[in-house]
Amino acid sequence: MEILFVLVPLLIAAVFLIMVVTIAYQAVTGLAEWSRNNSLPVEEAHSRLVSKRTEMRGHSHNQMHGRVRTFYYATFELKDGDRHEFGLSGREYGLLAEGDQGTLTYQGTRYHGFRRVGARVVDADF
Repeated sequence: MEILFVLVPLLIAAVFLIMVVTIAYQAVTGLAEWSRNNSLPVEEAHSRLVSKRTEMRGHSHNQMHGRVRTFYYATFELKDGDRHEFGLSGREYGLLAEGDQGTLTYQGTRYHGFRRVGARVVDADF
């Protein structure tokens, strides 16, 4: 029984340490990616939208309660064959269709926008 008074605090400390290390690692890698993106030039390249996908994260306890969040991604292929996947807002995701061709603007892993070739200007109040 005395062993429990030693093991339980050690187990709690180990779990706490793992959580702190994981959070610190995520913060450092996110900051490194942000810094690397800032050091790169903003590029424009002719590209084609080759695929779109969504990812749902979260949980629902039943049909009425819970939180599920949707993340939107698009993959663009440049003229040289390189492919880049970017996270998008739901609004931008909805405006794109696979096969669209145009000018992709990006900075490292950061998406800045996509202008379709021959796209018409749409009234925002429509």
